Amino acid sequence: MSRLPSSGPPQLFDRALHRQRLDRAASRFADADFLQRRVALDLVERLEGIMRDFPVAVDLSARTGALRQALSESPAAARIGLLIEADLSPAMLAGRAGARVALDEERLPFAPASLDLVVSTLGLHWTNDVVGALIQARQALKPDGLFLAALLGGATLTELRQALTDAESEILGGAGSRVSPFADSRDAAGLLQRAGFALPVADVDRVSVSYDHPLKLLADLRQMGETNVLADRHPRALTRALLARTSEIYADRFSGPDGRITATFEIITLTGWAPHESQPQPLRPGSTKMRLADALGSSGKAPTP
Repeated sequence: MSRLPSSGPPQLFDRALHRQRLDRAASRFADADFLQRRVALDLVERLEGIMRDFPVAVDLSARTGALRQALSESPAAARIGLLIEADLSPAMLAGRAGARVALDEERLPFAPASLDLVVSTLGLHWTNDVVGALIQARQALKPDGLFLAALLGGATLTELRQALTDAESEILGGAGSRVSPFADSRDAAGLLQRAGFALPVADVDRVSVSYDHPLKLLADLRQMGETNVLADRHPRALTRALLARTSEIYADRFSGPDGRITATFEIITLTGWAPHESQPQPLRPGSTKMRLADALGSSGKAPTP
């Protein structure tokens, strides 16, 4: 008997390997947590403009606590009751006080309608089913609960991707996947809509970071736990020759007058609300009260300036 094809999402990423990489990075994560801290400050600044209380909040992909630290220096902290820090990596959560739970963002353990705020800091781009993860977050929120998330977008590491591809083509006669794909910023708000969030908003920030050598960038990516965990990874390991040629191409194409190379990180920020009857509702088709002809004048023609 033939086996029916799986109806689940494709397994793009090896989640077990991702957890191992995060565990390995935990002890030195603070040496390369600049993106995590930047995102945490931005999300807290957004919370400062929302004048309401959040008795129970969860910080997904909390890593070593950048969001909690940013909140400690913000008036928004007074409006948050219990903050639960959650991460795929137990090692990232170790060594500090407060409510913490190791979990997989693809299988959230929270009861329906039990949370007032869910924040996700640079973790959703590693989920195999982003919409599915968003649906789980929305279901865990109380009606009119808030969801805030930041994830890496498609322009992230575009320079490294190009340099690796061209170096492999030269040396190996073809190129494979060595840099993970990221979400398309043009589809970001649509992800929230598909997950059932109300009032979805998405915006994009591109951050350029300079390094004195491409190998320094690769070292940072390892310390962030952001190295390639594609389930269908390139079968050949990175060789010294390939790394050297990649570095040459990178420096030739993407270095400034000072000789330092640039790396782009695209950060997509998502804001959505769990649906509630008090929220503004879109008009139903055909429910408008004024005809276009009435707005233009009785003749149906635009008024002459």
